[in-house]
Amino acid sequence: MNTTDLSPYLAPGRFIDSDAPSVIAYAKEHSAGATGERDTALRLYHAVRDGIVYDPYVDLGDPVNYRASGVLAAGRAFCIGKSCLLAACARVAGVPARVGFADVRNHLTSPRFYEKVKTDTFLWHSYAELYLSGRWVKATPAFDRALCDRVGIMTLDFDGETDSLLQPFDRSGRQHMEYLKQRGTFADVPFEAIAADFVTYYPSLMSSHGLAGDFQQEAVAETLAK
Repeated sequence: MNTTDLSPYLAPGRFIDSDAPSVIAYAKEHSAGATGERDTALRLYHAVRDGIVYDPYVDLGDPVNYRASGVLAAGRAFCIGKSCLLAACARVAGVPARVGFADVRNHLTSPRFYEKVKTDTFLWHSYAELYLSGRWVKATPAFDRALCDRVGIMTLDFDGETDSLLQPFDRSGRQHMEYLKQRGTFADVPFEAIAADFVTYYPSLMSSHGLAGDFQQEAVAETLAK
């Protein structure tokens, strides 16, 4: 693949806004001192995974919660926003990046979130793909280490060489995440398509414009109750 082919994955986008001053500063701060492209990618992955709180209670109808700069300002996001931030930071560092999506079945969530969506199947789950050593590698920065430690899920790592997708089992051997359908990769977030599906399949969640409360605390309480 030549440089021209990769140009859409290096340019700023509507949601992967790698030209936002806050994103540029964040990427430079967390990649400082990196020795090469792979080390840069690993530093950025860990910065986004653990530095941004995973929170699906944010308003999924608000474009700001999908945008890299919006995620940085909030300090919390669900999977799409965190993938966008990682992709944007990678582009700042000169690493081609895009976002990928899949439908998944999540066996561990909070009771209140389940009550809203009425299903354990979640559409448009997101991960980032980084172009390293001449090929695309998947990286999923969604669940931060603090949450994983509290609910007994193995923290998902990324080595820059092999695909890193969500864990199929937790530390107790219970099934955690199952991939059902791949939706492909995009140079930027297809927000309108995602929002339309969310309105169709999760109407009560979308009409509430996000949920009040602490998802992580509720998820921990649910884990302890099992």
